[in-house]
Amino acid sequence: MTNRLTPILLATAVAAAVLASPAWAAAPMAKTPAPGWSRIMLGQFEVTPLSDGTVDLPVDKLLAQDPKKTAAALAKAHLEAPLETSANAYLINTGSKLIMIDSGAGSFFGPTLGRLVANMKAAGYQPGQVDEIYITHFHGDHAGGLVDDGRLVFPNATVRANKKESDYWLSEENMDKAKSKDGFKAARAAITPYIKAGKFKAFDGDVELVPGIRAQAALGHTPGHTTYVVESGKRKLHLIGDLIHVAAVQMDNPAVTIEFDSDQQAAVPARKKAFDAAAKGGYLIGGAHLQFPGLGHLATEGKGYRFIPVNYTQMR
Repeated sequence: MTNRLTPILLATAVAAAVLASPAWAAAPMAKTPAPGWSRIMLGQFEVTPLSDGTVDLPVDKLLAQDPKKTAAALAKAHLEAPLETSANAYLINTGSKLIMIDSGAGSFFGPTLGRLVANMKAAGYQPGQVDEIYITHFHGDHAGGLVDDGRLVFPNATVRANKKESDYWLSEENMDKAKSKDGFKAARAAITPYIKAGKFKAFDGDVELVPGIRAQAALGHTPGHTTYVVESGKRKLHLIGDLIHVAAVQMDNPAVTIEFDSDQQAAVPARKKAFDAAAKGGYLIGGAHLQFPGLGHLATEGKGYRFIPVNYTQMR
């Protein structure tokens, strides 16, 4: 009898000891995402997409179509409004210059944006290393990050933009006529410190700014909205700025505009021209508001397009 009970008694004793031991504490949740940067090689150029964060947009109210159609298109992509929307910029190391396309929002839009500099540092670069910054347009989420409380965030950089853009936003007459002056004030706050420092240089039309990077006007979203074509070796990347905001809607139906477009009639053909060329040419596009890192290819599909995100790479 004793021999039969021994295993039972032993098991009971072990169980009692385990129950009496203090429980392991649950691991705390980290509650932070990975640093918002990625990296690809484009020929001999290194391209580093940088996230400035995300912002919730009431796209069902902003897009120029029936909100029910917007909701249905979002649901098809397992999304909903307000839509958490990426804000991306792109850092290009040509080997001789460090060029940045757009600067993020800085403090312009509140706490969920303004993360570009932190992500730039996480990616291995410092703001003082940036040689030139090419702005697609002067909306606050693209130019606001140039300054911090009036201080140059990128002290060694020359800022460049289409002359039509700077002429419009820096015009006293245009600001006086505008119903809302906030956009004008934000643009002036971002650009004026660089003008005073002799570090702003506008350009006219479609021009090569440095070898391998060319400005290409795509007017409509703003009066001087400009995209940038980056080429190295046999590879090409078109950084399209705000030609698109809501891929889940506007890829299928590129005729849909958004309230932010200053000239909606011009915005649609500008988008279609760039997208048709990218689909035909098979080269990459990079979008300021495509899901981070915002890089991929386009294929025509029906009356619209299909966005094919880049494959993850370890730089091989």
